[in-house]
Amino acid sequence: MIEMSEAASIHPTAIVSAKAEIGRGVNVGPYSIIGDGVILRDGVRVASHCVIEGPSEFGSGTVFFPFVSAGQVPHDLKYRGEPSRLIAGERNVFREFTTVHRGTEGGGNLTSIGSDNLFMAQAHVAHDCHIGNNVILSNVVQLAGHVTIEDRAIVSGLSAVHQFVRIGRQSFIGGCSRVSKDIPPFLKAVGNPVKLYGLNTVGLQRGGMEEATIRELKRAYRLLFRSDLNVSQAMEQVQNELESLAEVRELVRFVEASERGVVI
Repeated sequence: MIEMSEAASIHPTAIVSAKAEIGRGVNVGPYSIIGDGVILRDGVRVASHCVIEGPSEFGSGTVFFPFVSAGQVPHDLKYRGEPSRLIAGERNVFREFTTVHRGTEGGGNLTSIGSDNLFMAQAHVAHDCHIGNNVILSNVVQLAGHVTIEDRAIVSGLSAVHQFVRIGRQSFIGGCSRVSKDIPPFLKAVGNPVKLYGLNTVGLQRGGMEEATIRELKRAYRLLFRSDLNVSQAMEQVQNELESLAEVRELVRFVEASERGVVI
């Protein structure tokens, strides 16, 4: 028996598994398929010709445009059918032809997505990725497995992100970039290979960051990435002069924790 609210609307041509859970006000359009173990919370809208497999869960207010494929098994030859999940928060928008895959054993069996994210047409989120809140992936952005993207980051169209890369909070990546190393928070980067181009000033201002904080982050950026100091010297100077600011501490911790190395 399908767990479905009476207020849900399922088109007669759609196929909804008896093992799916459908919340109140959910709308499933023509020819879409909702598989076993899928949970669609209240108010989720699924357009025509979507395929959503489980185990996967999508929070209230999520919107799937036509031809989205979500919750499929990963593109990983090591995957042997072990149970894995895809969990996404509320009010995410998946535009046409977006693909999102479940996790693998090597990544904790989980792909996770926060809330209020926009995945534009043909974006791909591979296995074991972890995406925060208010993230934008523009058209044809491709995330390899195990990528982490923090809150309010923007990745512009036709960019590709290497496995295990981290993209920091409120950073901005320009179009057609090849991202093979970590992008620190609050910065902007573009290119093939990608390079840093200063602070994401416009994005920080739009996000309501105070001008005094932006000025201090600019000082930290110049010391860390554009001075004649080596890494240890630059880190020490930033810690001595600027680390009282929470955003600067966040930037320093991100660089210190990098395993792939950071873009410069």
